[in-house]
Parts: sequence; structure tokens; C-alpha cells
Amino acid sequence: MAAPPAGKSEPITDYRQLVEYLEEGNKPRDAWRIGTEHEKFVFKLDTLEPVPYEGDWGIGRFLEGLVRFGWEPVMENGNPIALTINDCNISLEPGGQLELSGAPLKNIHQTCDEVHTHLAQVKEIAGELGVGMLGAGFIPKWKREDISWMPKGRYEIMREYMPKKGNLGLDMMLRSCTVQVNLDFESEADMVEKFRASLALQPVATALFANSPFVDGVPSGYQSYRSHLWEDTDPDRCGILPFVFEDGMGFERYVEYALDVPMYFVYRDGEYVDVSGQSFRDFLDGKLPGRPGETPTMSDWSDHLTTIFPEVRLKKFLEMRGADGGPWRWLCALPALWVGLLYDADCQSAAWDLAKDWTLEEHNFLRAEVPRRGLRTKFRDGTVQDLALRVLEIAEAGLKRRAIFDKTGDDESGFLNTLREIAERGYPASEKLLTLYETEWQKSVDPIYREFAY
Repeated sequence: MAAPPAGKSEPITDYRQLVEYLEEGNKPRDAWRIGTEHEKFVFKLDTLEPVPYEGDWGIGRFLEGLVRFGWEPVMENGNPIALTINDCNISLEPGGQLELSGAPLKNIHQTCDEVHTHLAQVKEIAGELGVGMLGAGFIPKWKREDISWMPKGRYEIMREYMPKKGNLGLDMMLRSCTVQVNLDFESEADMVEKFRASLALQPVATALFANSPFVDGVPSGYQSYRSHLWEDTDPDRCGILPFVFEDGMGFERYVEYALDVPMYFVYRDGEYVDVSGQSFRDFLDGKLPGRPGETPTMSDWSDHLTTIFPEVRLKKFLEMRGADGGPWRWLCALPALWVGLLYDADCQSAAWDLAKDWTLEEHNFLRAEVPRRGLRTKFRDGTVQDLALRVLEIAEAGLKRRAIFDKTGDDESGFLNTLREIAERGYPASEKLLTLYETEWQKSVDPIYREFAY
């Protein structure tokens, strides 16, 4: 979230408003856009230590430096905690991870231009402050206690609540990074098919983008430890959503699910109010213990939807959330993968055909095993590598049919090249890092900060 919510909006007087909020996402195909978000760790170049908020080389100073490029600061309690320009936002994750939430764009060539503009800006400021940036799913070296919390009110509430629900929620907040893409839908039926196909195939993205094999400086036993974190963060708001694959799935069914996800906070008069663990259903009835007699606004509903963390999340668009953060060249590969699969009707059907007969047990198996074994995960008569190769074949066909070219005459399918290389060789970046750790790096993760920094 780039900025504090407004705290005031249309009162909710009818359950139907909650459903209509999601229905507002329906768009004709010519209005579909691509929104890419990516996070990176910031560290001090000479010591590799995590960057705090305060100080001459802190994240606060980093945000202030970016203002020279036209970004407008967003303040909370006197601190800049985000930046905004046009339809883009730069925000802070709890441990100081710097996130770009990109504008809704028409094609992946534009996404790549946006990414490179952002890279040039942040590298200029980083160079002046003596800090570096690293793309990875989980920070290789720092312990949880080494990391400073960013001064955002919602994080204080989540910090207290997370350990009540799982063992790894604070690690998720402080020590992980992702890249995700947000995509549109045409109708409720289109949303449902997109949701089903992308939720089923999210483990393929996890396997291809696996890039977080280390915890506290040593191998963790996982290809994507970032993905594993979500298995022990909060069962009320994470994981596979079985109802998505059931008859009756639609906007109303998702609303019913979201109403039963416990709340974190409400935003009132410039402050976050802790209502963690309490029910939005009770809030609708004016029976929320933390705000007795008060009923919610649509802003409260919008905020609540951002506190749900399944592998695919529905708002007024669908968010693909299964990938580790990684090298800069990956950042355009993720939107290419999902746009190729889901923005062409034939490819969307083909993607769903791959998974439509999978059982819930198989979905849960992939969710649990892929973070450990990546592309080598055995599935049915083959492996996830086999599945990834087929998924990429479908995505490439979808991008070629879009036939959107850059100035040199290349279509969008070229952005899949890095994923093709991974799928064809059969192992992701995480295995390459582990090999380097055991050989050239002599069981040290420090070289990652030099060799894989942006």
C-alpha cells in the first residue's frame, strides 16, 4: 500500500455494495491493462547490513532523494513513507524493502520501459547514499532481529498479531520480496476461469522464479523459502482457496470468504485502530468490539481486501502472487508469463485445460512440494518441469497472437526467454546459488550481494 487510506468514503448500507465493488473490475478487452509490482532489499554496500529508516543512508533519505524525479511524498506522522507520480507508487514494506507499484499499462514493452526508468532513478540515489539493492525472494544473510521496522501504523498492528497465528509471519513481513502482476477480467465468468487457471498454475511460477534457498546465511532446504513462509503465516488468510474450484464460484462467493477473514485495522482520523482478529461481518452489523455501534465504509472494505494473502488475490483485478523477487531481467518475465496465458481466450482455455481435472489433494501437494523441490517436483506421470514447458508454450502462443511490437520489431514473447532457459535446463536460480555457495563462495552468502545486486 503506497499511502494511508482515506478513512472516509461511502457508508456500507447494503451487502450488495461489497459484491458491486468487485464487479466494478469488469472491463472490455480493449481496456485491459497490466500492472507490475516488484520489491527489492536495500543494504549498505561496505558492511552488507540492512538499511534502517533513519540516518544519512536510511530509507527515509532514499525516498527524499527520489523526489528530484518528480515523485510526490506521502507522509504518515511526519515521515515520508511512500511516493506517488501519475499512476505509479513507491512504497515501503515492513523491513524497508522498496517496492514499485507500476502504472496500469497496455503492453509488456511499456512495462519494461517503466522498469528501466525506475532502475535508473533508484541506482542514482543508491549510489549517492552508498547502498545497494538486491532482488531475491528471501534475504540471504540477515536475521529477523537485525532488521528495522518501518514507521507505518498498519505494520505495528500486524507485528503484534502475526505471531498469534503462525511462526513465520514476521519473517514474511521483514525478510521477503516478491514480484507480482495484476491483470483484468471481462466478466464474472472470465474472472472465475482466470482465477481457477492462475491459482492452479501458480506453483509453476513459484518453481520457475525460485530464488530464495538461504536463511540466516545457510541453505534452508527450500528452493523458495519465500513461498514456504506463507504456509506458516496465517491459515485464515493464506493458501489454496478450494471454493475457487467449486460450482458457485463468483464475486459473491469471494465476498463471503473475505467477510470471514479476520480484520487487522480500521483507519480513522489519521490513525490505524487495532481491531485485529475481529469480524467484518460483525462490523457490518455494528457489533465490532473495537468500534461498538459503528458500521464500515467502502474504504474499510477496500482496505480489508488488501489484508488477504492467497496465492491469487481478487480485488478489482486479479493479483498473481507466487513468484520470488529476483534479477532485474526477471521483472518483465512474470507479466509476460501471465499475460500470455490469460489475455488470449484460446490460451486461457488451454491453461485451464491443463489443470481442470486436478484434485484438491493435488493442488495442496504442489503447494507444499514446489517450494522444496521446484521444477524437480514429481507430478502425475512427469515433473513440474514438464508442466512448466507446456505452460510456456501456451504463453508464447498467446503473446505472439497479441502481435504487439516494439520499435525494433520484436513482439512480447521475447520476455519469456529467461523462463525458457530455466525450464529447459530443469533448475531455477536457487539451485545455481546453492552450487556457487558450495564451490566458489566457500559456504558464504556474502558474494550474492556483489554478484547479484542491481
